[in-house]
Amino acid sequence: MAKKEKLKIIPLGGLDEIGKNLTVIEYADEMIVIDCGMGFPDDDMLGIDIVIPDTSYLVKNQEKLRGIVLTHGHEDHIGALPYVLRNVKSTVYGTKLTLGLVELKLKEHGILSENTLKCVKAGSIIKLGRHFKVEFIRTNHSIADSVALAIKTPVGTVVHTGDFKIDPTPIGGEMIDLGRFGELGKRGVLLLMSDSTNAERRGFTMSERTVGEKFDEIFKNNHQKRIIVATFSSNIHRIQQVINAAVKTKRRVAVSGRSMLNVLEVSKELGYIHMPEGTLIELDEIGRYRPGQLVIITTGSQGEPMSALTRMAFSDHKKVELGKDDLVILSSNPIPGNEKPVSRLINELLRKDVNVIYESLAEVHVSGHACSEELKIILGLTKPKFFMPVHGEHRHLVCHEKIAETMGISKKNIFINETGSVLELDSKSASVTGQVQSGNVLVDGYGVGDVGNIVLRDRKHLGEDGIIIVFFGITRNGGTILSGPDVVSRGFVYVKESDDLMEQVKACAADAINNAINKNGADHNTIKNNVRNRLSDFLYEKTKRKPMILPVIMEL
Repeated sequence: MAKKEKLKIIPLGGLDEIGKNLTVIEYADEMIVIDCGMGFPDDDMLGIDIVIPDTSYLVKNQEKLRGIVLTHGHEDHIGALPYVLRNVKSTVYGTKLTLGLVELKLKEHGILSENTLKCVKAGSIIKLGRHFKVEFIRTNHSIADSVALAIKTPVGTVVHTGDFKIDPTPIGGEMIDLGRFGELGKRGVLLLMSDSTNAERRGFTMSERTVGEKFDEIFKNNHQKRIIVATFSSNIHRIQQVINAAVKTKRRVAVSGRSMLNVLEVSKELGYIHMPEGTLIELDEIGRYRPGQLVIITTGSQGEPMSALTRMAFSDHKKVELGKDDLVILSSNPIPGNEKPVSRLINELLRKDVNVIYESLAEVHVSGHACSEELKIILGLTKPKFFMPVHGEHRHLVCHEKIAETMGISKKNIFINETGSVLELDSKSASVTGQVQSGNVLVDGYGVGDVGNIVLRDRKHLGEDGIIIVFFGITRNGGTILSGPDVVSRGFVYVKESDDLMEQVKACAADAINNAINKNGADHNTIKNNVRNRLSDFLYEKTKRKPMILPVIMEL
């Protein structure tokens, strides 16, 4: 018999970070992709809208790709699809709600007709190529139709949990199929890849239903106030519970925020959101009702600058003006890195005499991710030979590693990998054997990947120290200055209050220009470099700052 090749697990995102989840599973001449998500930009990524994984490896191995399989419909698992599918052609597989949200994204980007989407159900099995069979296993998460994956390969079964928690009383669905995880464990699991987001938290994650009970209490006790609930647009279960509480207290529901409207429309159409006829009204109609008759569901729980709730807080919303008759509920946790914008949003709401409830004041949010005891249950049921924690920052992965060790998995069989690392397995062994091209692709407006480190460095430089532009005209043969130098300052000093400094800058620039011309003639690059160097040293000596210096030469 021919010797079996090794199975390769290649994460192109989702390790050492929250979001940007994308994993390649490859065997011989075939591979599949699990999820295709986006991430949020760091504070130093100035002007960047979203971050997506570097998929050069997929483009290079396009002929091997047999399918993209999705675990659920959150942005950090589907958000990069419109960008990746421009360069990589593949059928996309997912559950009904997941594909409904994907379809919406692809339609917005104008590429829906170019791509094939195939709907699957929890419990179904599909064959991808000659080497892969993928089984979809029902799980619980903060969005409906979430699944884990059991991938049968020539060397063994790989189980990928996706994002999950164990919720005994889920909203609008059945409990996670723990029995199936147990059956797979009895048959033998080669590798478990498991969600690590809440690995640091002890115990169990609270059921989503507890949030509904708290909503009922808040709505009942604030019968004279208009209630505004901010949450993630994709949190269908949370939106349903807001609607349930509104119906119980005879309130009408309006929606603000484009993404919230889109998701609500898709969810209603597919049967994941239910409400009595007449409950939902247009935002334009809210003036017809008293405050106690209204609930507004909105985006902006993360304090995003252009979101609906932020515009309400700063009196910049065209249709909603907040005041003392309003109660705002922030039904979410700040994503790591978003703490400051959320705090700023809360402070601004309180300045307007708005009542604000957030998680530290009441149980208006529960996580969609498993805590330590739930992670132990999955490890105990699947009994994997090898374990690879995924979906989390490095501290989450390390914490999950320790949990796995308490469950009897040897440290040498646990792999805390990096983005782009290649884990190779056969039925008896596993090891990290190399690295493929990986990293971040930055999306800025319509530009994908055209903003790199140099552009970000320049943006940071401009933001911190500003810019000085030096205009001057010289004769065509470069012998004499005919005009200038004139100096324009932006973001460095206010020119009208710094006349003396600007005159000194002009004199320094003129001296640098003449010096360069006398030594090297009319070579423009030499003149520009001389002006930059002289002015940089001069301004640092005077101000201890280093603005960007841009010399502009005009030949006259």
